[in-house]
Order: sequence, then structure tokens, then C-alpha cells
Amino acid sequence: MEAATTIHRTDLPELVKRGKVRDIYKVGGRLMIVATDRISAFDVVMEQPVPGKGILLTQMSRFWLETLPACAPHHLDYVVSDEQVPADYAPYVDQLRGRAMVVKRADILPVECIVRGYIVGSGWREYQSTGFVSGVKLPPGLRHAERLPDPIFTPSTKAEVGHDEPISFDHACETVARFLAPKRSVSVDARDVMERVRRRSLDIYAQASQHAEQRGIIIADTKFEFGLYEGELLLADEVLTPDSSRFWPADQYRVGDDQPSFDKQFLRDYLAALHWNKQPPPPPIPDEIIARTRRGYEDAYQRLTGRSLTMDDLP
Repeated sequence: MEAATTIHRTDLPELVKRGKVRDIYKVGGRLMIVATDRISAFDVVMEQPVPGKGILLTQMSRFWLETLPACAPHHLDYVVSDEQVPADYAPYVDQLRGRAMVVKRADILPVECIVRGYIVGSGWREYQSTGFVSGVKLPPGLRHAERLPDPIFTPSTKAEVGHDEPISFDHACETVARFLAPKRSVSVDARDVMERVRRRSLDIYAQASQHAEQRGIIIADTKFEFGLYEGELLLADEVLTPDSSRFWPADQYRVGDDQPSFDKQFLRDYLAALHWNKQPPPPPIPDEIIARTRRGYEDAYQRLTGRSLTMDDLP
């Protein structure tokens, strides 16, 4: 089987938005989210794509949505294939096959819904400074990368530019209330919505963590998005991928250390060692760094799903 086409950018009709990785198109009353092979680090998109990355991300999201009961209800209608492709986009199926999701057009809540099972990253830095993470008080004396007594829900802002900032649950409720206020057709209470978001986020994380631990992977933390569609709260966007989560190999886990991972940390570490100001344009990335980054995505997919999806297997 021939390897999939590498897609750095799509230029199709009815473009709605272009993000760091995803190109979004209008399909009637639905949206089509195309996961390209772009990769970003430090909020800068690299010039070189990671071949097949978009398909790996889409197929991993699809796996979780079809596997974990807590993921339902969600926004996914179908993943584009030769048998199922929007009529207006049939001429472009080679660019879309396996990497494009047709989804319900939900009103996406303006908060990032983060669940942390381990104290690491920005949560670790906030804990060191204040003893709290997003308004949640944690026990004293925790070490870097230590497992928390219980997973915690730590929302953040959703910045259009720059970095997201941690916020308390009450602040998240206020943000959602402001978002819902102009939508007269939506008669829901913001705090009730966020209570449901918190409960579902923790449930999804618990189910995913149990599944992953049986396959030798620790999910240190992850980020979800939710939206409202015809009054129903839907899980949206990508789910439990190496781009939205920290996946660690369980057999190499050591409290207090920096953990090896299956995400793009390998690329970030390479870039951090360069004399680069983390502003565009990005430096060129050697082929070996791209290849090793891709292998991490492939390894995570195969371990978590039990399926092979190497470059030779991509549709």
C-alpha cells in the first residue's frame, strides 16, 4: 500500500478557519476539520510537516470517541473515507481520506478543560509558587511529576494569541456566562454547564487512564473542549492525542525527573537547545528529528489502540 500524501496545508472551498494544525471548512450545516501534518512548538508552526501526523491524530481521536462511554455525546459524525465524503469535496478525497472529520457545528465553550493526574508543566510551576493549581489547593511537599491523590480539573483561558492562562472554576463559570449571554436561543445556566463539563472531563480521564495503564502508558494530563449543540453538551475537537495530552511510558516513570514522552516534547527539547528566540521564522528541522517525532506518535497510537498505523499502513 502506498504511503499517505503529506499535507502541510489545504486550500479548499468554504474555508472557515485555519489553526496551527487544523484547517476547518463549512459542509452545509456541519463543519469539516482537516488535521494537516503541520506541527507547532512554542506557538510557532514549523516549516517542515511530520508525514502522516494528521491521520494519526484523527484516528486516535476516533478510537477514543468510539471506545470510551464517557466521550458520548460528542460532535463526530464520520471520518472522511472513499465511501463517505461530502459531495462538494469528493474531488479532494486524496487530501482528506483518514484525516478529516465531519462534525456537528457546536458553540464551543471559551475555556480549555484540563485534567491533571500528575503535577507537571505549568501546573508544577504554579504549585511551586502558590501551592494551588487553577484555584485547587494541593497537599504540600509534592515532587515534580508526582501522581496526585486524585485527578483535578484545572480550566484555563483559550487565548487566540499567546499562551493560555490558568483560571479558577468560578472564573471559568463567569467566562462561560458571558459567552452564553448573547445567545438568546441557549437557555442554560453557565455554572450547571461547567459542573457537567468538570464531571465529564474527570470521567473521560479516568476511563482513558485505566485503558492506557493496561497498555503501559501514563496519561499525565490532557485537554478537552466542549460545545453546546441544540441544548446538548458535546465533547468536541481532538481527544486524548499526543498534541493534547502528555503520554509517558510507564516503565520509565521516575518521580522527580523529567519524563520521556510520546508527544512533541522531543521536538521542543531539540529547539530549546538552539539559539532561537522562539519567534517566527522557525529554524529548519533535521529529517532525523522529524522522523523520531513521528515514531513517537506511531508508537503511542499502536500501544493505545492495539492497531498498527505506520506510514505504510496509512490510507
